[in-house]
Parts: sequence; C-alpha cells; structure tokens
Amino acid sequence: MKIGDLAKRSGLTAHTIRYYERIGLLPYADRNQSRHRDYDASILTWIEFLGRLKTTGMPIRDMLRYAALREAGAGTEAERRALLEQHRERVRAQVDELNACLLVLDTKIDGYVETEQRKTDDDDTPVQDRRKPA
Repeated sequence: MKIGDLAKRSGLTAHTIRYYERIGLLPYADRNQSRHRDYDASILTWIEFLGRLKTTGMPIRDMLRYAALREAGAGTEAERRALLEQHRERVRAQVDELNACLLVLDTKIDGYVETEQRKTDDDDTPVQDRRKPA
C-alpha cells in the first residue's frame, strides 16, 4: 500500500510515517517500480502497537530501543519483555495516580450535588406564616 493509504488506515500523517522511518521506529518500506513507498499491510499492527506505547507515555528513546530489539529478532525477547515490564510499572503508577485524582473529583462533585439537593429541598419546604397572631 502507498504511504497515503497507510496514513489513512493508521491515522498517522504521511510526514509522521516518513519521520518514523527516518528515526528507526518503522522499517524502511520497499519501493515499487515508480520508486514510491510500498508498505505491507502487516505494518498496521506495528503502528498500532507504537500508538499504544505513545499513548501510555513511553519515551521515544525506549520505543526506539524496543524497535531495534524487535528488528534484531530472536534472542532479544528477554530484553524486550524487561523493557515492557518496566513500562507497565510506570503505567500502573500513572493509573493509580489518576484513580486518586478521580476520587478527589468524585468527592468534590458529590459535595456540589448534595448542596444543590439541599437547595432544592429547601425550595420545596413551605414558608411558615411569619405574621404575628391577631
């Protein structure tokens, strides 16, 4: 598939795809007779994986290290696993921190809901006759 097709299917721009090739995140594409890049559809799985790593905050240097190990092939599995395990621990710590933030937000929102409910309840309470008895 051509770079434009890969861009559409992957969600990356053609510029990003070329950049990823240049720095080593993506393998260089084969060229067709017209010297245009010709990608195999299997590259989409790798791009999706890179997107997950990026979304979870893996530094580009670690992504490059993983890509180099992947390219080296058999015999690098232990290093690749270790790299992913370290990243997983960082992601878990981020998730824990985000969950703590959600708890604070939920507590604050609940406080506003209770305040609004009290106001609604107060509005429904009939006002007592404040006139002095005759």
